Amino acid sequence: MSRVIWIVLDSVGMGEAPDAADFDDCGANTIGHIMEQYPDLRIPNMRKIGYGNIDGMTGVRPVAAPVGAYGRMKEMSAGKDTTIGHWEMVGIYTPKRLPVYPDGFPREILDAFIEKTGVPGILSNEVASGTEVIARLGEEHRRTRKPIIYTSADSVFQIACDESVYPPEELYRLCRIAREILTGDHNVARVIARPFIRDGEKFVRTANRRDFSRKPEEDNLLNRIRDAGQSVYAIGKIEDIFAGVGITEAVHTRDNEDGMDKTVEALDLVENGLIFTNLVEFDSAWGHRRDVKGYAEGLERFDLRLSELMEKIGAFRGKESDDTILITADHGCDPAFKGTDHTREYVPVLYYGKNIRAGVNLGTSESFADSGETVRELLGLNHVKPLAIGKSRAGEIRK
Repeated sequence: MSRVIWIVLDSVGMGEAPDAADFDDCGANTIGHIMEQYPDLRIPNMRKIGYGNIDGMTGVRPVAAPVGAYGRMKEMSAGKDTTIGHWEMVGIYTPKRLPVYPDGFPREILDAFIEKTGVPGILSNEVASGTEVIARLGEEHRRTRKPIIYTSADSVFQIACDESVYPPEELYRLCRIAREILTGDHNVARVIARPFIRDGEKFVRTANRRDFSRKPEEDNLLNRIRDAGQSVYAIGKIEDIFAGVGITEAVHTRDNEDGMDKTVEALDLVENGLIFTNLVEFDSAWGHRRDVKGYAEGLERFDLRLSELMEKIGAFRGKESDDTILITADHGCDPAFKGTDHTREYVPVLYYGKNIRAGVNLGTSESFADSGETVRELLGLNHVKPLAIGKSRAGEIRK
């Protein structure tokens, strides 16, 4: 039995990528800037694996004898968002940036949305912070029943509605219709449901967010694993990111803690294959909201749960299992940087397991897909066609 437990710390980048200037992100460093403000951040388990030993890592103290393999990866694709980052991990190269709307969506898109959904109109249609826009327009939305539609620097069409006006399932219906409309030149990466409620004097988002992604190419790692008869067990928003493609089973999560709970539980459910987890709070709750303190505390909580995972791997229902923990990120979202958007950064990569060689410095990978190709070989799928991009590092890290 072979399993890979792949955890994506959503947005936990580690310093500007070589092409950061093309994205106006020179100077971004998510983990480095957090460590500047919280130099005593307690992340002993990530450090133990080799987090602080990664080339270019700043602020995190290295250890003398890392117990895992470690490195960093840069992105080939033209983007700095969740969808493009995850897609590249599994071997999908996106050379052209997906459509963005710095001046809002064109009238024909909005008119089609209003006609097909039956809503009485829309509010906003601008680049906005999600928390700011519901604070500003929440009351008008409740009064008029007009959904709040906004975007960001990413390729997203976001719909925010009060759950008392449009219950989550109704909001999801609006999103599915928007997804059908947004095709061709307007085929955005994601339509995102952003439900909120009134909490006292303010409006707050709920955990009922859902992402409706454009479908990825079928030629990817997840389909290879599934077609080989192994599991692809998706936790958090992984199913949404891949629009269900290649997923054999999926569970959604409320927050990072719930994500780690379900990841640990999956070790008793999945016998062979990939357990693929996205921990979104780093991005949604702390990165975009520029909450350095919350981000730091979230990293400490994750590291505590990582200890539990490290102790539990290696067995499935009393039988020995060849397990590898893989930790990486999909982009940056520096809470100490300008603006509220994602940042073009290197991402860390850590491998840990009883059959992973200790102290292997993988240097810098040229693509996020190196992690996907490595997963393919760690799962024993050497007979399966390699991914279109990426270089396996399994030969370097396996004992």
